Amino acid sequence: MTNGPLIVQSDRTLLLEIDHPMADEARKAIAPFAELERAPEHIHTYRITSLALWNARAAGHDAEQVVDALIKYARYAVPNALLIDIADQMGRYGRLKLENHPVHGLILTTTDKPVLEEVLRNKKIVPMMGKRVDNETVIVFPSERGALKQALLKLGWPAEDFAGYVDGEAHPIELAENGWAIRPYQNHAVDSFWHGGSGVVVLPCGAGKTIVGAAAMAKAKATTLILVTNTVSARQWREELLNRTSLTEEEIGEYSGSKKEIKPVTIATYQVMTTKKKGEYAHLDLFDARDWGLIIYDEVHLLPAPVFRFTADIQARRRLGLTATLVREDGREGDVFSLIGPKRFDVPWKEMQNQGYIAPAECVEIRVTLSEDERLNYAVSEDDSKYRIAAITPEKIKTVEKLLAKHEGEQILVIGQYLEQLHRLSDDLKAPLITGETPIKERQELYEMFRQGEINVLIVSKVANFSIDLPEATIAIQVSGTFGSRQEEAQRLGRILRPKKDGRTATFYTVVTRDTVDAEFAAHRQRFLAEQGYAYQIMDSTDLF
Repeated sequence: MTNGPLIVQSDRTLLLEIDHPMADEARKAIAPFAELERAPEHIHTYRITSLALWNARAAGHDAEQVVDALIKYARYAVPNALLIDIADQMGRYGRLKLENHPVHGLILTTTDKPVLEEVLRNKKIVPMMGKRVDNETVIVFPSERGALKQALLKLGWPAEDFAGYVDGEAHPIELAENGWAIRPYQNHAVDSFWHGGSGVVVLPCGAGKTIVGAAAMAKAKATTLILVTNTVSARQWREELLNRTSLTEEEIGEYSGSKKEIKPVTIATYQVMTTKKKGEYAHLDLFDARDWGLIIYDEVHLLPAPVFRFTADIQARRRLGLTATLVREDGREGDVFSLIGPKRFDVPWKEMQNQGYIAPAECVEIRVTLSEDERLNYAVSEDDSKYRIAAITPEKIKTVEKLLAKHEGEQILVIGQYLEQLHRLSDDLKAPLITGETPIKERQELYEMFRQGEINVLIVSKVANFSIDLPEATIAIQVSGTFGSRQEEAQRLGRILRPKKDGRTATFYTVVTRDTVDAEFAAHRQRFLAEQGYAYQIMDSTDLF
């Protein structure tokens, strides 16, 4: 027993004392297998989930490493029952295996016969299976490969998929040699993905996930379908591929609301893929439009449900998910694990910062107070109106004005959820506004003007949450968000994490209305960043000047 920073409890919760000198070291050690649940000032609560343990196992961690980490940092003796439970849970991953048999084709095999007997008696599993080969092997209908993995995960027996992949249509792709070099961690990420065959690479915003995608394409040397969040992101991918690879403009197609090009490398938006016509998803056949050798899912934490369904049918294709966080607000992390693949590579944000690959950042929560009239209005409002009232209080606009004065001359993003609030900010601050209604061409022009320093303040709605490259932004001010979305918090901080030429620290401000659901949602949003080691300094708006 040591005086460590971690209290390990038998219900799989971990309490981390963040003021302890070994807290940061302990946080890094438990990050691969524990998820942060609450992050108040002094004690952070983590939970060891089965999915986190299976992801850790797939990423190469074993039960001994997990147990050693807990024992090393525990303040009190670690409950023996928990250590046994961890070993049991991690041992569940891989007892069932999907393989390709030279005679029987796709099979499910086991190292533990009772486990196979258990799952074969499940009513949802039976229709996916063919005939029994022997006591340890049963044939699987190839079309059910994805659905079977989903079902087995829900039963608590996640299958390891060794069934292999089709090469797809070959297409020459090389990384360009024009004065840049792939970073070591990007190379490691690609190798980890390729060795596993399919899966997810988790890297902070600004760490070059697009380059990981490009390097995977160069490894596959095959036709590639890339799914992205929006048209601006599609065009940034296109520019990056033109700069970083041997691909030419004629080889890259855009499949979006405005264009429907299918080329050896096709970049499609999630929006167009989930568009319905006469009740049917009109564009999901893009998955079958070519013999794709690789499918890349950008911002995989946002993957829409219809794309999950189709992904279940293309398990023979190599699949690479790219994201800054595996957190999904809809709770479908298990479907990412089953259908895209387990986490293959992950680097803590602070580690990337310490190596100089992303900018250091400070997070500051500024609290404002509703006026007396607003408090009365808030008190008598229905629950579904309370957040809006708290989020768009004029007090926040006054605070933004103070922050702009404090950071005059810097490149500042003001980010929000509610359009009426953003329009008022745009009018008051005489700053341009980008929303979902802003034409793509105008968005790109404004982003470029911001990059060049022709405009210092840019107001953006949630359309700028994802895949927007604004390397010179040093300040982000968040005035409202999508309720308690942790993934959105991570993405918004990510807008300012590109390393600065002068090495300066970025600052992420969140303006929050105290004594309201706005404050509750803010605490929930901040959980993911707290897990990455970012501490939120809290101050009152009256202290700004």
